Amino acid sequence: MCDHNTNNTAADRSPDIKALLEGLPTNWGKWGPDDEVGALNYLQSAEILRGIAAVRQGKTFTLQVQIGHPKGEPLWPGRRPSMRVNVLDKGHFLAGKTHFDGHVEYADDVIFMHLQGSTQYDALGHVWHDNKLWNGYDAMSTIGGMDKASILPIAERGIVGRAVLIDMARHRGKAVLDKGETFNHLDLLAAAKAQGIEIHKRDILIIRTGWIGSFYEREPEEFYKDFAEPGLTFSRELVEWFHQMEIPNLVTDTMANEVAVDPATGVLIPLHNALMRNLGVTFTEVAMLDDLASDCAEDGQWQFLYTAAPLKIVGGTGAPVNPIVIK
Repeated sequence: MCDHNTNNTAADRSPDIKALLEGLPTNWGKWGPDDEVGALNYLQSAEILRGIAAVRQGKTFTLQVQIGHPKGEPLWPGRRPSMRVNVLDKGHFLAGKTHFDGHVEYADDVIFMHLQGSTQYDALGHVWHDNKLWNGYDAMSTIGGMDKASILPIAERGIVGRAVLIDMARHRGKAVLDKGETFNHLDLLAAAKAQGIEIHKRDILIIRTGWIGSFYEREPEEFYKDFAEPGLTFSRELVEWFHQMEIPNLVTDTMANEVAVDPATGVLIPLHNALMRNLGVTFTEVAMLDDLASDCAEDGQWQFLYTAAPLKIVGGTGAPVNPIVIK
């Protein structure tokens, strides 16, 4: 997330994001003036050990979508699919274009893609308003590459902790939530109660809507028609709840981790600003959660160890990642 254009008339009808978030909590300065990993600071030794203690069976699940899948890739509108090209393979040797002593042969390739064109982490500086990024860094620091709050500090640190999966689609009796369908923190708590799991302070919060999985079951025209993802919707109470719960990382199977245009105000991606920019909550988007959710529903274990390390892209606004869950 995100590429979005809006005309001035529509923008003028929406309240200013700064006014919308006025009076809500921020974590700027909480971990010092030079911090670039935000709420991941909550994941210290005790939280890592809580995650390890959640491992009961030794099952593993990876959460990244496939890059180069035959059906295509679920991409935010305006982004182009990845392009992988062989630059060396058996054909080169058959054509006599390449030869190595000892008759050794190998293949090599290159890929061109949006860094946020797969399952990925956002840098904390990915979204801003009022010319200020996370922790008060100047938005001018994004020009030509992110000098502050890029993906690199998150990638260098890595993410390890106890995670809980809340299956909103299953809770509502659906394979996938409807386009534009919303939910809030009270809905999450109700679903958690139904699953028999409690969301603890400093848990990594994973939410399944079924949306990304549905991409592979539909035709692209149907998936993107009247494009509106399901997801969390902004409220002051929800932001306060995230702050009180000290949530370090939000992971969902959508491209934006929220309903991109707030249905109540028309503001674009308010939770990117309220949670990521202001509270330092890291966002993981486009996760594939269907297999994990099915297994959790079968064995009743909705908590587990979560580990992730996005690629170390210097100055990047985000980076692909293949999170690994261990149950």
